[in-house]
Amino acid sequence: MRALITGITGQDGSYLAEFLLSRGYEVWGVVRRSSSENFERIQHIRDQIKLFEADLLDQTSLTRAVQSARPDEVYNLAAQSFVPTSFVQPVLTAEFTGIGVARILEAIKNAAPKAKFYQASSSEMFGKVLETPQTEKTPFYPRSPYGVAKVYGHYLTVNYRESYGMFAVSGILFNHESPRRGLEFVTRKITDGVAKIKLGLTNELRLGNLEARRDWGFAGDYVRAMWLMLQQNEPKDYVVATGKTHTVRDFCEIAFDSVGLNYKDHVVTDAAFLRPAEVDQLTGCPKRAEKELGWKPEVSFSEMVEMMVRADLKRLQPQSTRVVNLGFAKKAAV
Repeated sequence: MRALITGITGQDGSYLAEFLLSRGYEVWGVVRRSSSENFERIQHIRDQIKLFEADLLDQTSLTRAVQSARPDEVYNLAAQSFVPTSFVQPVLTAEFTGIGVARILEAIKNAAPKAKFYQASSSEMFGKVLETPQTEKTPFYPRSPYGVAKVYGHYLTVNYRESYGMFAVSGILFNHESPRRGLEFVTRKITDGVAKIKLGLTNELRLGNLEARRDWGFAGDYVRAMWLMLQQNEPKDYVVATGKTHTVRDFCEIAFDSVGLNYKDHVVTDAAFLRPAEVDQLTGCPKRAEKELGWKPEVSFSEMVEMMVRADLKRLQPQSTRVVNLGFAKKAAV
């Protein structure tokens, strides 16, 4: 089996590449041409995968990538995925996260029409939620340019499935984190901040809305659900979530407690980090995925948080004169 992954250098792409390699796949990855390479997340498997330069903004390069890889499965994980940036760069976000889906679908339709396609949809599409928990039938109400762009990509995937008979599915994934999450995301910002405070590199962590509630899971679990969707007889969209919510405050409390600190002594609320339009609560209902895919998350919320903190401690330890316990949580590799 051959798989082509856009966004292979990102958090999800790197975990998915590892997973597919473990199942004997030939893995191809799409990477953007840039003046400096950023292959940190896939460096340990770099010699096991094939990379092809292409861009979601360029139709010709995507078509050539599909022609070269001749994939059985295509996973579109590339996007401008940082919600705050989407408010600052809404047009660019629309091009990458929305129109980019149209370009990759066109490339598949013309160059590999039998290939199965996975689109990375997002819980941010629910935005100002109209019901809780959110299911595959919950109406969308996005609250950011990122969420709006994801809705476009989601419905376009449905349209190509129904118009051209393509095996095209969307995974509506709720928040999923790991030590490979970008430092700009709030979860990694917290664990990086905790590690710096524990190591004496700083003394405070400035955050926005501590009461925002999210359904958080481990990225390594969620890529398994992506693969399972493409192994079904019929293409369907699935919500992938834990069904449990926690506040940003909860995340802080567990992260600081894991290193023997009290978050109240270090966390400062800063209005500069509030969104123009906030998403207060997201809670996914994973019943369809559990029943039809046989999927369940294996890493708990607290295990994931502690894993991230310990990975950041290990990464930052050389910058500090302090010595701390660098043991990792029992479950899941970083």
